[in-house]
Amino acid sequence: MSVRRHGLLAWAGAALMAGCASPLLAQEPWQEGAAPEPPALRLKGLVPVELPRSTLRFGVQPDSVSIGPDRVVRYVVVATSASGALNALYEGIRCDEGKVKVYARHTPGAGWTPTRDAPWESLHDNAGHRHSLAIARSGACIGRGTNTSAERVLRDLAAPVDERFRIELR
Repeated sequence: MSVRRHGLLAWAGAALMAGCASPLLAQEPWQEGAAPEPPALRLKGLVPVELPRSTLRFGVQPDSVSIGPDRVVRYVVVATSASGALNALYEGIRCDEGKVKVYARHTPGAGWTPTRDAPWESLHDNAGHRHSLAIARSGACIGRGTNTSAERVLRDLAAPVDERFRIELR
């Protein structure tokens, strides 16, 4: 068989595969699922989130971490100041888009208040979401993909930097 004929056959095969594969590769547009209600706020056993140069201490409430069918990692994060003032947020991260959304805010004495029509905001170049970016990079996301389970998100968040996302720990 000549080189030209091999080339033609390869091109025809690639064209045929592309035509056949395109319906298989087509994906439905992403749609957000309903976020579960935030759990009761618990301050014991928070998984610390490292945030250098922050005057606040952050921690994730372990029993709040979930990954929905929509691949959104949802969790409660608690921020505590040096004076003991406390704020908590119920957030979700879309790893594939690098975005975060606040579903509810907790006020001591008043409980959870849902945020109405909260937008998805960028994790990057957003000072108000530095803690969310740290959570994404430390355990919620693996690159642009969602970590595989809530248990693994928590394990990676709690692990030293050099032990996060290690297969042998899974």
